[in-house]
Amino acid sequence: MKFVIAPDSFKGSLTAKEAADAVYEGLIRIFPKAKYEIIPMADGGEGTVQSLVDATRGNFKTVTVLNPLEKETKARYGLLGNRKTAVIEMAAASGIQFVNNETKNPLTTTTFGTGQMILDAMHQGAREIIIGIGGSATTDGGQGMAEALGAQFLDAHNHPIKRGGGGLSELDHIDISKVDPLVNQTKIRIASDVVNPLIGSKGSAKVFGPQKGATAPMIEILDKNLKHYADVIQHDLGKKLADFPGAGAAGGLGAGLLAFTNSQMEKGVEIVVEMTRLKERSKGADYIITGEGAIDSQTQYGKTPMGTARAVKEVAPNAKVIALAGNVGDGIEQLYQLGIDSIFCILPGVVSLDQAIKNAKKNLTQTSGNIGRLINK
Repeated sequence: MKFVIAPDSFKGSLTAKEAADAVYEGLIRIFPKAKYEIIPMADGGEGTVQSLVDATRGNFKTVTVLNPLEKETKARYGLLGNRKTAVIEMAAASGIQFVNNETKNPLTTTTFGTGQMILDAMHQGAREIIIGIGGSATTDGGQGMAEALGAQFLDAHNHPIKRGGGGLSELDHIDISKVDPLVNQTKIRIASDVVNPLIGSKGSAKVFGPQKGATAPMIEILDKNLKHYADVIQHDLGKKLADFPGAGAAGGLGAGLLAFTNSQMEKGVEIVVEMTRLKERSKGADYIITGEGAIDSQTQYGKTPMGTARAVKEVAPNAKVIALAGNVGDGIEQLYQLGIDSIFCILPGVVSLDQAIKNAKKNLTQTSGNIGRLINK
């Protein structure tokens, strides 16, 4: 009997590795002689750094960077086991958690700290960087990030423009002559499921601006500024990004990475599947146990349980995929048509959120043991 245990984190309670260990603890009691592959997973969002470091036996690096308000903060990224790949969550430096109702202002918040993390990883020897770009506090088009890498954003008088989405209106030309040489030597894989363009009705400012503190007048300014920014990029760098799918992710950081680095957009869970060698390690599996905090109709759109199911079915078509969750919502019937064979809620009756978080490990182990007993009948 071979089990592959490949869950995402259970947000607020367990990392992906802790969740995987809890499932293993439940199953090993029933199947002590089975073969187990324990593979912490993620989908490119929160927890991806932790999962990939755990899965590859890598380590963490902490650096001092500027947060979105340009105040010094500590940010952590991962160096994977091969020592050539770094994994970064932009939110660690430029995330929404750094601002509050009084300080959030996408006209001034910057991704400069994200660029500092990228540059540090390059100087640590990383020649491949995976960057998850969710949860940003910024709408600067990645201008701050690119400035940290050495790009210069200048006004008509050859003076540097102000950082933040508001400063883009003063942009006249871009000078990339002082960009760090390592930037062109490093492959960047952008982990994002966002397909929004940079500008327009589905663009970065109009769709995501409000959650970052943008008022209606601010949204119009930001959208106009990002259009101007895209025009200058096209004129000076020859890259047309205004309508590129995903360019609007993380306040336009997607566009900034595509414009100033050697990068490409990819689905987060597919990157994690590759980096963890999930398919290779799932060959010959009888059961796949995956899961995350909540499973519902949205799970089919790039979430870990769905990505895991699709990947392992390619190499182990007869394996049964079992998904576990703290909360099982509506619309899960669709998931049964897409590769997941069974879904279980781990909560023992109606409990409070605090109780669910506190007892997540116990509940996950107990449910996994019960599933093991059912399999063993």
